[in-house]
Formats: sequence, structure tokens, C-alpha cells
Amino acid sequence: MSQDLRKFISAYETAFPGEVLRINHEIDKRYEPTALIKELDKKNRQPIVIFNHIKDSSIPVVTNILASRNSIAFSLGIKEEELVKQCAKRVKNRFTPKVLPDAPFNDNYRTNEQINLYNFPIFTHYPVDAGPYITGGLVVARDPDTGAATCGYHRMQLKDKNKLGISLHSRKRLWDYYRRAEEAGKNLPAAVVFGVHPAISLGAMAVLPLDQGKFDVIGGLLDAPVELADCKDIDVQVPYWSEIVIEGEIMAGEREKEGPFAEFTNYAAFRSTENVFRVKSISYRNNPLFQSITGGMSAEHNNIMAVQREGDVLKSLNEGLPNIKKVNIPMSGCGFFHCYISMKKSAEGQPVQAIIKALSLDHNLKLVIVVDEDVDVSDETSVLWAVATRVQADRDVLIIPQHQGMGCTLDPSSDELSRSSKMGIDATKPLSGFSGTSLYLPEEQIEKMKKLLKNIGY
Repeated sequence: MSQDLRKFISAYETAFPGEVLRINHEIDKRYEPTALIKELDKKNRQPIVIFNHIKDSSIPVVTNILASRNSIAFSLGIKEEELVKQCAKRVKNRFTPKVLPDAPFNDNYRTNEQINLYNFPIFTHYPVDAGPYITGGLVVARDPDTGAATCGYHRMQLKDKNKLGISLHSRKRLWDYYRRAEEAGKNLPAAVVFGVHPAISLGAMAVLPLDQGKFDVIGGLLDAPVELADCKDIDVQVPYWSEIVIEGEIMAGEREKEGPFAEFTNYAAFRSTENVFRVKSISYRNNPLFQSITGGMSAEHNNIMAVQREGDVLKSLNEGLPNIKKVNIPMSGCGFFHCYISMKKSAEGQPVQAIIKALSLDHNLKLVIVVDEDVDVSDETSVLWAVATRVQADRDVLIIPQHQGMGCTLDPSSDELSRSSKMGIDATKPLSGFSGTSLYLPEEQIEKMKKLLKNIGY
């Protein structure tokens, strides 16, 4: 499987005609790309979108790559219905990355006075944003002590031709790498890469120990070693087929106001770690593609978090509770805060085990609902029906107080220390003594009527 984004887009367009939308009209960088993507979201359409003519820029922009579960599944060589189970399975595997010479992004190189970030089509997504923001730049760095690689998405505000503001608000791997580098009085070398294969973006969201490299687990998702290349000016390796690579450092002891920015919660986020990224050099392929992710609560922004987290939760639950059937991280919870789990309960207390295990995996989760296997967790109406008919609050609701639960910095309901209360709901039927009898229809008649409706155009 090629790890070149260009080849992925071409193959996807061939396999699914009409699912790559090329916009040839002139588009303004301020608000218009976001408005177009949001209109597609309203229509429940998630094609890959390529803006070929951005005003005042000669570089086309690709976005919405990760908005569709179908496109993510296609990038892994699997069917959409297999996506979460395969992610949970493959994330256990590790492949040592393969470092290759002569990366395509070395075709063009700019440094010193040649650096000008204003030449890139960096969007301003919403009027509330503090300015143009890089959203689709994957930040790659190495642990200053162990050398383990990490990569992840962090918002970056355009400040000057060679300077970006960056917020490490996730308080995870990159923040920890930077914290230890700063304590040692050193800047943290990092690269910002654009135009990577969707599997690399998906794997960047994986939860794993700090001493393990992200590219090893991304290789598991690809079922092959990730192809990497050395940077020119810093000791960091980045995806070989990257379209654009910005090399620089996150500066120790330097802070500067950053934000607000329209975040995935559908609120403007004013919280920030206010770090500063200074650029050393820029390399790029001939005729490069600039990658962007639509800000705010968009299908792409939220979907990429949900899919990988579903796989992480399913993997963790299956290690201790083999009767887990399915996991869904719904968009109603911003693809981040809520988790629905279905299971075949064999003993009372298992749903609470599942709740505690899921909450302990990711501190960003706020609500976990566990239902029986007869409830489709991908159908939120069915989940809420189970809550309505199988739950008594004094018996089935578990609450962890706010002062005991770490939350998400970008959650506007969390306190000033980013703490959040947690809730778990056991919406399963008791193994005995439940008076309700669920209704069902024979599968044969359901399928027959589906075909009838399809044949008459419904």
C-alpha cells in the first residue's frame, strides 16, 4: 500500500467517483472554505475537497480527508463496517519504521530570509479566531530523554513570516516532551508536516505509553512499516511522502498570547499554553498540496478523534471483558466526551467495570453508557431508549466528583484547573427480575421489505 497522499486521493476517486470534490472557483482564505465544508456537513456529505484556486496563493489546499469513515477505512484497505474492530486489532501490532533517502519534499528548500509563512494558504476559519491558523499540520518531535517519536495535531496561529503560536493544551505526549526539555533549559526541536496518508493521521490519535514511538503503532494500522525521512536541520524523522515540512523549535521559556480559536466543542477556546514555535527551514515537494482541517465542530475535526478512540477503548475493554460487542464515540459528544458500549452481560457489575476502564483510558471522557447487545450503540435513539426503559438513577448512575477527575482543557464546563466530573450509566437489564420483553421482527421479512422499498425508490 502506497503511503503517498496523492496516490491515496487518486485511488479513492477511482473507487468512489464523486467523493473527491475539486473546487476551481476562486476562494477567499477567510471563512469561505469553512462555510463550504459546513454546508456539506449539513447535507451529510463528506467528500475529500480540493480547493485549486485560493485567493493570493498558488498552492492548492486539500481538506476533509478524514471526514468520512469510508475514506479512513479505504486508507487501511478494509471495509467501513470493519473499521473499529480492525483498529482495535491492529493497534496492538508494532512495526519499526523504515528510514529512506531522497524524500520528495527535499525538492525545494527555504531557510533564513527565504522563509515566509505568509506564502502558504493558511485559513482563518471563523471571525472569532485570533488570525489565520494551521490546523492540518502534524507536529512531530522526539522524547528528549528516550528519543521516542510522537506526532499529533496542535493548533498553530500564524504570527510572523517565521513564527507560529502553538498550544499544547492536550497535556499529553508533546506537552510532556516540551516540559522536560524546558526544565533542562533547552528548546524542543519539532517539525510540522502537511499532506500525510490518512492512516498516519489516524494513528497520531492513538493512546499509548510515553516511552513508545507513535510511528511504530501507526505501522500496525498500516500493516507495514511507516516510511520516514530525516529532516535537514533538526534531529527528527518525518513521513517520507509529506507534501510540506516546516522545521523549527518550540522555544523554552518563551510565551506569547495565542487564541482564541474555534475548537471541536463548537465554542471559541481562549485557554492556551501560549507556546512559541520558531521556524528554521521549510522543504516541500514540487507542486505541493497544503493540508487543512476545518475548525469548529466539523465532521473531519471530530471524526478523526472518535474513530481512533473507539478502537483504543474496544482494545482496552477486550483485554479484561471479552463479552464487549461494540463501542461508539458519538458526534453529539463532540467525538470526544461521550462513549457508548454494548456488551453481553454475564455477571452483575460488569457494566461498571467497563465504565471505570473506559474512563481510566482517556481523561477526556465525561460520560460512558453501557447497554445490552440488543441495543445498537451507533443509533443514539436506541441508546437513549435503553436509558429511558432500563435505568433507575439511584441504582444505575455512577458519578465521580469534579475535584477527582481530570478533564479536557478545551471543555468550557471544566474548572480553572481543567478538572471535570465523570458519569457512568449502566443501562443494561438485570440478569433476573426484569419485566420488559423486547420486540423484534424476523430478519427475513425485514430484508424483504428493505428490497421492496429500494425497488420503488425509497
